[in-house]
Amino acid sequence: MKLSKGQRGKWSLMAGILLFTLLLSACGSSNTGSTSTSTPTASGPDGKGCKKIGVSFPETNTSYRWDNQDKPLLISSLKSALSIGDDGIIYNNANGSAATQQTQAESMLTQGACILVVAPADSKVAAAIVDKAKAKHVPVVSYDRLINNKDVTAYVSFQGQDVGKLQGDYIAKHYQDYTKKNGTTNTVIINGSQTDNNAILFKEGLHTSLDPLFKNNTLKNVYEQFTDWTGPVAQKDMEAALSRTGNKVAVAYVANDNMAESVIAALKTVNLDKKVLVTGQDAAQVAITNILNGEQAMTVYKPYGKEAESAAKIVAAISKGDDVKTLATSNVTETVSNTQIPSLLEEPIAVDISNVKDTIIKDNFYTKDQVCKGVAAGAGGVC
Repeated sequence: MKLSKGQRGKWSLMAGILLFTLLLSACGSSNTGSTSTSTPTASGPDGKGCKKIGVSFPETNTSYRWDNQDKPLLISSLKSALSIGDDGIIYNNANGSAATQQTQAESMLTQGACILVVAPADSKVAAAIVDKAKAKHVPVVSYDRLINNKDVTAYVSFQGQDVGKLQGDYIAKHYQDYTKKNGTTNTVIINGSQTDNNAILFKEGLHTSLDPLFKNNTLKNVYEQFTDWTGPVAQKDMEAALSRTGNKVAVAYVANDNMAESVIAALKTVNLDKKVLVTGQDAAQVAITNILNGEQAMTVYKPYGKEAESAAKIVAAISKGDDVKTLATSNVTETVSNTQIPSLLEEPIAVDISNVKDTIIKDNFYTKDQVCKGVAAGAGGVC
């Protein structure tokens, strides 16, 4: 078909426009990316201006502390530091399930949480929570237990190895009272959960104190196991250790008070209660009563109010757009990537019958009436 002069001009113009468009598109797709308009990928945490905080705790059945101490203290501290009300906090407890915790964390992100505070049920599995949050530019503050992910924004806890060392130092100082009484140096070690980074730190600190005594045969390590932090498992371990040794045990290192209560129950069945040095951690109310009764030798008191306040300071700094590194008192190495995580670590305190009054009671952690129930008058000058 023969085109008229006008038609030829119109087609020439259209061809020119098409050629120009193709050339422009080619420039825009060059490797420099300078003219790219694609959506940028997540580059790291943000959280600036955030006023809705997601709090995720790991369980309720392995320690008294989570719902009864940490929850009210942390929520109160966050509300004060950020000037927010109840609607600014989304709280969940995973009840010991790492899968549940991940589902809850994803739900909090969907609900608009722009900073997460997570005490992991499983330090490795919780890494996925950090990944999900990072994709939404949501920073994650690891609370009490370190999540194994290099993108954790900050970590707030107590000096983990110091906890184990306090327990080990106490044993090293007092074991002779029990080895003489029982005619044995047999020592049982019941650790926390291997999925909890803190439990590994506690064990390291413990062995710093006790390995010299094991190596020179002053004490004999006859049984050592990780648990899941629960009382029933700890009790079975203690029963297994008693069976293995013919009920000859002088020292029972137990990682926390919940498990210590069950270990004491196992000792009672073979008439060894009040005769074995039993350790603990968390300063649970029942543990303080057991210490005053002579059933448990010591616990480790961690003032959770300080930990909660530290976490709130970190969250407030993120919300203001400040660098959390300026608040950090140390760096903790994330073990998978060897990344240094900015951290605020508080000091734990060893408590036995000699200082219950000057620590637990003085700080109003518990009242005298709470810990003295069923305890003979005069115990430790407390009751």
